[in-house]
Amino acid sequence: MRFDVITLFPELFNAHFVHGVTRRAFESKQVEVRLWPLRDFGDPPHARIDDRPYGGGPGMVLLFEPLERALAAIRADRAESVPAPLVNFSPAGSLLKQDTVARFASGTGAILLCARYEGVDQRFLDAHVDLELSIGDYVLSGGELPALALLDAVARLQPGVLGDARSHEQDSFSEGLLDCPHFSRPEQLATLPGSRAVPEVLLSGNHAAIQRWRRDQSLALTAERRPELISAARAAGRLDARDEAFLSGSPTRKL
Repeated sequence: MRFDVITLFPELFNAHFVHGVTRRAFESKQVEVRLWPLRDFGDPPHARIDDRPYGGGPGMVLLFEPLERALAAIRADRAESVPAPLVNFSPAGSLLKQDTVARFASGTGAILLCARYEGVDQRFLDAHVDLELSIGDYVLSGGELPALALLDAVARLQPGVLGDARSHEQDSFSEGLLDCPHFSRPEQLATLPGSRAVPEVLLSGNHAAIQRWRRDQSLALTAERRPELISAARAAGRLDARDEAFLSGSPTRKL
């Protein structure tokens, strides 16, 4: 799959593609990323890409024409029979969730617009943008961080990228719930006063019991911190009778 990124700051992306476990997806070209510096398409003589907003007010607005030139160059380079969707990152967008990531991860890619300053000329958004995404109810300086978040989330779902293929299956939100707690060696921490031992069930070797414990912990943590996800999982039919029985006890998370 291929992602084309329209950005004023391509250098923000480079380090991400050579570090961390997800670099395997980029090195193997499972996820191919091409960066398109917006100033390359700016108006002469100074490669201008923004101007003051009509009606006054603070900030600058990215201009329609440089953006359209960049988009046209990408479309010509991709030469697709079915145009890739253009995604804009904005606080006004839909919240990026795991099911959206999964759809991108099984698709052919997209064009990512990383806006800056006060925003983008609305005429460009109306004419060309297919999807607007947000990563939270706060404002960032630009779309580069949300784009990196999407690329990272997509990359880790590619076959062979994670050391264990089951890792992403147990992630938070993979089934609409938060992930369960995890423990490693040693069993007891002598340097941490009052620390609890690793839960005995995880040492039992009983895989069915371990799986149930993890599921219960996931349910309890989600009910405690994100109860709306429990409602969504219930509506989607992701909770079975055993899950409902556990939740009906109004659980508190106990390790």
